[in-house]
Amino acid sequence: MDLKEVKERMRSGRLYYPTGEDLLQEQAKYMEILYDFNQTRPREGEKRAQLLEKLLGGVGKNCYVEPPLHANWGCNTYMGDEVYANFNLTLVDDARINIGSHVMFGPNVTVATAGHPVEPLLRSRQAQYNLEVNIGDNVWIGAGAVILPGVTIGENTVIGAGSIVTKDIPANVVAYGNPCKVVREIGEKDRKYYYRDREIDLD
Repeated sequence: MDLKEVKERMRSGRLYYPTGEDLLQEQAKYMEILYDFNQTRPREGEKRAQLLEKLLGGVGKNCYVEPPLHANWGCNTYMGDEVYANFNLTLVDDARINIGSHVMFGPNVTVATAGHPVEPLLRSRQAQYNLEVNIGDNVWIGAGAVILPGVTIGENTVIGAGSIVTKDIPANVVAYGNPCKVVREIGEKDRKYYYRDREIDLD
């Protein structure tokens, strides 16, 4: 199987073997950029921004990713404007990850597009498939959450810390748990209180 066919299978959700030398050499180029990004010092904000633009497929305005960042590729991840990611964001981006604007990631979040067949022989040969992940605008993903292949999260939604997101989550809800489930809609109470009985006192 040549590199062109492998990359087509990567994008289309079909099974493939991610072990070809041509594929690994291409991936290694992005791993070098990722390494440089993770070695930047706190005062090197401009350098970080430049490296992030080289690494990712697309980066909007005023995005900030706290090192260390982990990624299978980087180039298959696309961020909108003003995305914030705390440390240890892991992007298993063998397929495309689309991240909207004003998205926030807590520490230790994993977004995974890759899976492996349950069938033991195929898995022993490292067979893999990938399914695109989509995260809408203004989503907040809490610390330690895991988003699995093929998931879409609607705009404005909050994913609670430690959640395992196995299925699509609609817009404008609070969802959490393992597996992650919708708990309630975002509503009037949320416009008055920011945490339990603490009232919002900002414009």
